[in-house]
Amino acid sequence: MNDSPEICLVSSDKKRYLSLLLLADEQESMIDRYLERGDLYVMRDKQTHDAFAVAVVTLEGEGVCELKNLAVSPQCQRKGMGKRMVEYLFGRYKGMCHTMLVGTGDSRQTVGFYLSCGFTYSHTVPDFFTQHYDHLIVEEGQVLRDMLYFRRTL
Repeated sequence: MNDSPEICLVSSDKKRYLSLLLLADEQESMIDRYLERGDLYVMRDKQTHDAFAVAVVTLEGEGVCELKNLAVSPQCQRKGMGKRMVEYLFGRYKGMCHTMLVGTGDSRQTVGFYLSCGFTYSHTVPDFFTQHYDHLIVEEGQVLRDMLYFRRTL
């Protein structure tokens, strides 16, 4: 991977990035609920065109967009790529939306990442993971139950 990856909007055959999308949302049927209506962004190496990060953003109406999926391949994690993608998305949606939301499980690492990107706590959807997934979702040794939502003004 070189130091200046490119970010591209993908408008067709979005499922070819399913292996990356599943890193952030591990049930394909849940990804299917937002992938086609959302904008899929892929971060890839400029020279090899190998994709190593993805993000999906949906327009929710009334000036609000939601970051539904953000994933970075394991070998590229903790190198600033996720933060670079989020900053790109802030700039991309600033003109058309006033707020970006993101929902995540109560995982210290993930929550810490979004807080470091300038998001602040918004609200909680109780039992989201236990009601919408066909298996338990475990992060950092903890079963995820509630969806925590964070927001950022664009």
